Amino acid sequence: MKIVVKIKKQTSIASLILFLSPLLALILMVLSIRYGTKPINTHTIIEAIMHFDSKQIDHQIIWTSRLPRAIGALLIGACLAVSGALMQGITRNYLASPSIMGVSDGSVLVITLLMIFLPNAGSITMIISSLIGSALGAIIVFSLAWLLPGGLSPICMAVLGTIIGTFLGGVSQALSTYFQVSQNISFWYNARLHQMDPHLIKLAIPFFIVGLMIALCLSRSITILSLGDEISAGLGQKTELVKGLSLLAVVILTGISVALAGKIAFVGLIIPHITRLIVGQDYKWIIPCSAVLGGLFLAFCDIISRFINSPFETPVGVVTALFGVPYFLYLIKTRGGGNHV
Repeated sequence: MKIVVKIKKQTSIASLILFLSPLLALILMVLSIRYGTKPINTHTIIEAIMHFDSKQIDHQIIWTSRLPRAIGALLIGACLAVSGALMQGITRNYLASPSIMGVSDGSVLVITLLMIFLPNAGSITMIISSLIGSALGAIIVFSLAWLLPGGLSPICMAVLGTIIGTFLGGVSQALSTYFQVSQNISFWYNARLHQMDPHLIKLAIPFFIVGLMIALCLSRSITILSLGDEISAGLGQKTELVKGLSLLAVVILTGISVALAGKIAFVGLIIPHITRLIVGQDYKWIIPCSAVLGGLFLAFCDIISRFINSPFETPVGVVTALFGVPYFLYLIKTRGGGNHV
């Protein structure tokens, strides 16, 4: 009886989160547009949206910088959180996330190669290259983890992913320095959301929808898979197919997030855990709620980054690390080496 009551309560909370998400997103968008190096009042924001005047500097700032930045933060946060939830679900590894498992670093490496050999490549080429890099990083880490004894345990995969990610990041920086493109590529290392490209966001949205739809369609299967491969196979589920499609969604979502703003750590690690604490273990709720909470979290961190060292901006990755590093250590201390999420 208590379990039924708990499930109903978690379902109600999940429904409430999804119901309130548009309002919360709107509030954070307004705050994001208002505050920055140059404060803009609410009246000007409404005027710029309703009656845009290209001669007004504030209107130009809102449409070319502040609004794309706010939308980008929500979109990227959602991508990374869903990616982390999928990775944790299919591997039963509570430390799995795109930034720790080398997926993001793979994207940065391929983007570096693109900037070196095709410096005038278009936006769609940038996104495709980032997707290829995400796949490369995931393949390397998961292949090595599969080959090494005990490599699939949470701690081993986290260490392996960190090593591979550091190696790929080092190669990227070495190449960018040697070919003298470090200034051009520095954006993807520091993840500064203020350089968001509106055109790139438009191109990324269809990819986001595809990745999210794959994740939502797999939600029931991932819930079963998170119980263990043997239980999943016993229920007649094609575990390898589910894992493959889930990794495809991870590659898509992580790839577009890196293409938009570079590598941002810890969003994909902490948000799925927080979501599970709130809504339970059913991925039917974990995936959409992770998307919502991830977007809100990154948008909030982006706003905070403008006040830490005002009038200068702190990279948003520093702010996410302030939340993520303590939580990362807490997970290692409380979960140990077990394979449970």
